[in-house]
Amino acid sequence: MAGHVDYDPALLKWNEMHRNRTKHFRFNAHAAKLTFWMVVAVPAATLALSYWSEGRYDLKGKRRGDVIKEF
Repeated sequence: MAGHVDYDPALLKWNEMHRNRTKHFRFNAHAAKLTFWMVVAVPAATLALSYWSEGRYDLKGKRRGDVIKEF
């Protein structure tokens, strides 16, 4: 029942690139910028935003009969 399966050449090329990523990786300026943003800047901004918004918003759910406006 099973016939011949043709694989997508682009998928095969991507898979080969993915498996050999460590052989061809160089830590250059672009990689350094991405590393800085993802390791330092984004977590620091998230932490600062969470400290800034601590206790400012009431995210309690409303039930039927509750008043929407809070005093």
